[in-house]
Amino acid sequence: MDKLHNLGVAELAALLKNKKVSAVEVATRFLARLGGNPHNAFLDINSEVTLEQARASDAKLAAGTAGPLEGVPIAHKDVFVTKDLATTAGSRMLRGYRSPFDATVVARLRQAGMVTLGKLNCDEFAMGSANENSAYGAVSNPWNTAHVPGGSSGGSAAAVAARLTPAATGTDTGGSIRQPAAFCGITGIKPTYGRASRYGMVAYASSLDQAGPMARSAEDCALLL
Repeated sequence: MDKLHNLGVAELAALLKNKKVSAVEVATRFLARLGGNPHNAFLDINSEVTLEQARASDAKLAAGTAGPLEGVPIAHKDVFVTKDLATTAGSRMLRGYRSPFDATVVARLRQAGMVTLGKLNCDEFAMGSANENSAYGAVSNPWNTAHVPGGSSGGSAAAVAARLTPAATGTDTGGSIRQPAAFCGITGIKPTYGRASRYGMVAYASSLDQAGPMARSAEDCALLL
């Protein structure tokens, strides 16, 4: 078996479904890779929350009630509000803010069985194209740390490219999924406006903002839509 962190969404989903690996084992492997926060890609990580979700996924896999992506890890751009993790949108104005509810995108991916690894760095309020405008420091491109990863979903693109997560969410107003995906050599999709709910997404320009998936392949992105 290849190293778990080198596997994509579809590959991990198949292994988990066939009980070749447990959700806790997968989550533990990815959490271990987050030590030291490579490339400054993450803004909030809570291993207890992640492992609790992974244990719940293992119980569903054992009971035969698993969702289609049960146990597969994902991380969310820090403009999607979350109950169990802080949401800052890359701004000190929201430092420590904890939402009373999950954004619809977060909730639906969790319903599909995905396990949350943490929240990802981004340009402040998603306004930028280099991920150098986060109040919590710039994100570096994992292929060349002297280069930018693109933005505003630079943390998402860098995390996927560095194999810190098999998939991530991003948002795109004028290119903020597509551009960092290109800079980091991964796949990102901006769906048709309205395809994914904006409920619980910190707005930059509401009439244009669109949530979308980021992963290593178009196949993996399609599984998240």
